[in-house]
Amino acid sequence: MQKVTVTLKKGEGRTLNRGGLWVFDNEIDAISGPFTDGDLVNVEAFNHYPLGQGYINTHSKIRIRLLSRSLDTTIDQAFIDERVRNAIAYRLHTGDTSSCRLIFGESDFLPGITVDKYEDVCVLQALTLGAEKLKMMFVKALQTVFAECAWPLKGVYERSDARERDKEGLPRVKGFLTEPFETKFVITENGVKYNIDIENGQKTGFFLDQKYNRLAIHKIAQGAKVLDCFTYIGTFALNAGIAGADFVLGVDASDLAVELANENAKLNHLEDTVHFETHDVFDFLPELIEQGESYDVVILDPPAFTKSKSSIKKAMRGYREINRQGLKLVRDGGFLVTCTCSHFMDNETFKKAIDQAARSVNKRLAQVEFRQQASDHPILWGNEDSSYLKFYIFQVTEDM
Repeated sequence: MQKVTVTLKKGEGRTLNRGGLWVFDNEIDAISGPFTDGDLVNVEAFNHYPLGQGYINTHSKIRIRLLSRSLDTTIDQAFIDERVRNAIAYRLHTGDTSSCRLIFGESDFLPGITVDKYEDVCVLQALTLGAEKLKMMFVKALQTVFAECAWPLKGVYERSDARERDKEGLPRVKGFLTEPFETKFVITENGVKYNIDIENGQKTGFFLDQKYNRLAIHKIAQGAKVLDCFTYIGTFALNAGIAGADFVLGVDASDLAVELANENAKLNHLEDTVHFETHDVFDFLPELIEQGESYDVVILDPPAFTKSKSSIKKAMRGYREINRQGLKLVRDGGFLVTCTCSHFMDNETFKKAIDQAARSVNKRLAQVEFRQQASDHPILWGNEDSSYLKFYIFQVTEDM
């Protein structure tokens, strides 16, 4: 069947021309015929120059997401297999694949699809209508390519319960895409063991993007007194403990997360060194300051304070305040570890928030490291959303 052709307005398609994969609703001039949301369509410039093919959804402001720059490519099982094969080959060359993000949407030229590998289990997210229609092809591709790599694959679990699905007019769903298996199990990262829950945990059960950032704190944590805020299931805290910290306190507002974190401390035989408590961090830090506490290392790994451009100013205040409180708790010569996982909080704005926080409490910052997400979350130039995590380590001293 002949695919519908979408023609862009003159002067539009700037995202595509920069290397991105998105066409927005206000860029479209004409659509050649009838279609159903989720269908593959051809895209052309105003002068009929071919730009590629992708799937369309009128429920989304991102109206079309390209799968190929060529109109001659057939989007079938062989195409999906090859894209998955390429994604795995990239990760085999760039990092540890025991547990990693195998597919990172647009960065792997597979918009709307995320796949995380946890040892012999995969967790898949289909965040768009077009990806939803293709998801069983991805399950088959994973089975095929894992067999080629001689990797065991116990099964695939779906965590398509993210709010992004609302914008696509899709229900939030989760469940097995293969035969059922145990959804709670142990993985190992940086020498640390974690009990994870892919059915009920946050995102797909774990935050893989901070893998090497967690490793980056090992040296500063040796022999240190450490405070890990927004600890979730204890990731930074346990890395500090494994690295040889004298004392670690991890705090999180979730009782379930703290329960899992305590289990993980025992799993790693760190229960005498690494401790976890349930607190609202924004309330707890002032209490610690009032008590005169201080730490060699303070880690701030909060959830994203903004998920849109409209709330950046509010988020700026949030990042400034949490860093201000954290800095008050760092002893002179100690270290602040701070990050944001929001794409909308660009690096310059985040740096400004940290700088204002430091000035407000008369602290000087010496930057030790600036890092981003792990290499299994590649940043695709031309697709700004793929660059989201900003991670800093500073030495903190009193303003002289």
